[in-house]
Amino acid sequence: MDHFELARLASEELREQSGVDSYDVVIVLGSGWREGASALGEPTSVVDTSTLTGFVAPTVAGHNGQILSLRLDGCSVALVSGRVHLYEGNSASQVCHSVRTLIAAGASKVVLTNACGGIDPTKGPGTVVVIKDHINLTGTSPMEGPSPPEGFGSRFVDLTDLYAKRLREVVHTTAPELSEGVYAGFRGPHYETPAEITMAAAMGASLVGMSTVLEAIAARHLEAEVLGLSLVSNFAAGVSAGPLNHLEVLEAGQHAAGSLGTLLARLIPVL
Repeated sequence: MDHFELARLASEELREQSGVDSYDVVIVLGSGWREGASALGEPTSVVDTSTLTGFVAPTVAGHNGQILSLRLDGCSVALVSGRVHLYEGNSASQVCHSVRTLIAAGASKVVLTNACGGIDPTKGPGTVVVIKDHINLTGTSPMEGPSPPEGFGSRFVDLTDLYAKRLREVVHTTAPELSEGVYAGFRGPHYETPAEITMAAAMGASLVGMSTVLEAIAARHLEAEVLGLSLVSNFAAGVSAGPLNHLEVLEAGQHAAGSLGTLLARLIPVL
């Protein structure tokens, strides 16, 4: 069974369990963003991804496999809590399965959030940055493998407007305090070396992390509009003198939870 059929089956199961016939927006919650998402209101349903076809269990602290449904100013929103990553031993298609499932369930806008390392010393921990473009350094793509089945676009996806200019303009109108940056996606799970950060900076990146890029490609292939939001949780290797650890990432999200939730509540209704 191909990845697109798996997503279709999972979307039907999600509709049945959630009671939501169609979604407008899906938000993938990165490390630290789950706490902030509580500001969006009480979910109308919570579905464990273990009950849906094709989903694999996350193994990272701070990620639990659930899809939460809620209504926000007339907008039907799905929150994906429990992102999975390449470094957990998953394939690119497994990493993108949640996004493909929610698009199959009707979502036409995909908001990808993450916690990331900051390369730009002027954007310190606690800063939210809008992703304007990315550099995929994972060495893979969700479009690898057999050609998509009939009815789907070509595997040769145009990524010129990957992080939709229209959505970024809406964000800057609603939250003009947010700046933009380029996200470099590494495979992980180890943190990058100072030399790799120097390389990423020379390539034009100001943010670095281990997620987002594959989901964005898969969403764009399915003609969804993509918005990326990065919470700078720590400075990248070599930018500051301190060591790096995942606990720092989680703590940054907890400290910023209130402001992250307020930001999402401002943005989602106007997208």
